[in-house]
Amino acid sequence: MKSAFLVVSGSAFLWSCGLFGGGGGRPTSVHPGAMSTATGLAYNDEDNNGFMVNPYSGQPDGPNLRFIEGGRAVVGSYEEDILNRRDNIERTVSVASFYMDETEVANIHWLEYLHYLNVSDSSREVYMAALPDTTVWESRLAFNDPYVDHYLRYPGFRYFPVVGVSWTQANNYSEWRTRAVNQKLLEDSGQELPETSGGRIPLESGVVLPNYRLPTESEWEYAATALIGTQWLDENQTHQRIYPWDGHALRNPYGKEMGYFLANFKRGRGDYAGIAGKLNDGALITSYIYEFPPNDFGLYNMAGNVSEWVLDVYRPLSFQDFDDLNPIRRDGYLDETRNVATGEQYYNSDRENNPEGFTSLITDQARVYKGGSWKDVAYWMSPGTRRYLDQDSSTATIGFRCAMIRAGSNY
Repeated sequence: MKSAFLVVSGSAFLWSCGLFGGGGGRPTSVHPGAMSTATGLAYNDEDNNGFMVNPYSGQPDGPNLRFIEGGRAVVGSYEEDILNRRDNIERTVSVASFYMDETEVANIHWLEYLHYLNVSDSSREVYMAALPDTTVWESRLAFNDPYVDHYLRYPGFRYFPVVGVSWTQANNYSEWRTRAVNQKLLEDSGQELPETSGGRIPLESGVVLPNYRLPTESEWEYAATALIGTQWLDENQTHQRIYPWDGHALRNPYGKEMGYFLANFKRGRGDYAGIAGKLNDGALITSYIYEFPPNDFGLYNMAGNVSEWVLDVYRPLSFQDFDDLNPIRRDGYLDETRNVATGEQYYNSDRENNPEGFTSLITDQARVYKGGSWKDVAYWMSPGTRRYLDQDSSTATIGFRCAMIRAGSNY
C-alpha cells in the first residue's frame, strides 16, 4: 500500500488507499479520494475553509441488532381468516435491508432507561410518563398480584420482556436509546460535538447510527417469516411458512429438544405450560428473551412470548392501499371526508377535529401489533395475523423491539 502526506495550503492529511482511496480507483463512500470529482477542490483543506469529509468505514454496529437482508416477499396471512376481517390479504412487496433487535426489549433495559431519565435533566412528568403500567397484571378473578409489584423490578425477571408499555412509550424509549447509543459512539470515536450543532451529533460525522424506532408492519412480518435460503433457481420460493420456522408443527422435530414447543404460547383453554414434571414450553407467563430457538435471521421469540408493537396505523385495507416498496400506513391519508356542518375537509378518523363528521370506528391512534403472546393460542403466532390497540393503551401481553434502517444501502 502506498502512503504519503499530501500538503494542501498548509493542511497536512493522510493520503492513502486505506483511508481515502488514492491508487487511481474510482471514489466510493469509504474511499472518497482527496478532492472533489465535480469541482477539483481539495477536501479537508482547513486553511481555505474546504469541505470536510470525515473518515467512514460503514454503518457502525448497533447494540443487539441483527442485519435483515431485504428483498421480495409475499406478505399477508396464510391462516384461515377466523374473524372474517379480510384485513391482511396476501400481496407481493419489497422490503429494503434493515436491522432489528434480536430480542424483545427486556425489563432491565427499561429500568436502565428509567434510571437515566431520573438522573438527567428530565422533568418529573417525563419520568412518570415512562413508567410501565404494572397494573396490567391485575385481574378481579385471578391472583396475579405478585406480578404487579415484582415483574418489572425483581432481579429474577431482568431478562423477561417488558410489558405494560404503550406504543407511545415504546417510541419515546426508541428516541432516548438513539441519543444514548450515539453519544457513546461519539465519545468512543474521540470526536467532539461541534459548537454549531445545537446539541445534535451531525450525521456527516460518520460515527453515529440512524434512529432506533419501531419496525414497520411489513418489516416485522418479513423478519419474522425469515424465508431465506429457500429459493429455487435464485428467483422462486419453493414454499411459505405458517410460523417463523419450517413445517406445520409447533414442536421441535430434532435432537435433544425433540417434542418441545418452539415458542411460548397458550396450548389450549386453561393450559399455559403443560403438566408439572414435564412443563413443555416452560412458561405460565412470559419467558426469558433467549428461551427458544431463533429464526433464520437470528431473531428470538418472533412467535409467542409477547406480541409486539409496530409503527403502522391500523387500517383494514392497508394491503390494497400502500406502496409495494417499503409499505407503511402512518396517518389519515386516503381517509378524507368533509364536515357536514362547516364543509371543512378532515380525516374521517379524526374524532377530535371532526366530531360531527366522524365516520370511522378506527382512529389515527389505533396502532398495529403483531405476533402471538404467552396468553394467545397458536393461531396468532403466524406472522401474517394482525391486531390493533389504542396507542396509549398497554397490556400484559404486548412488548416491542426496535429496528433501524441500513443507511447507504440500495438493497
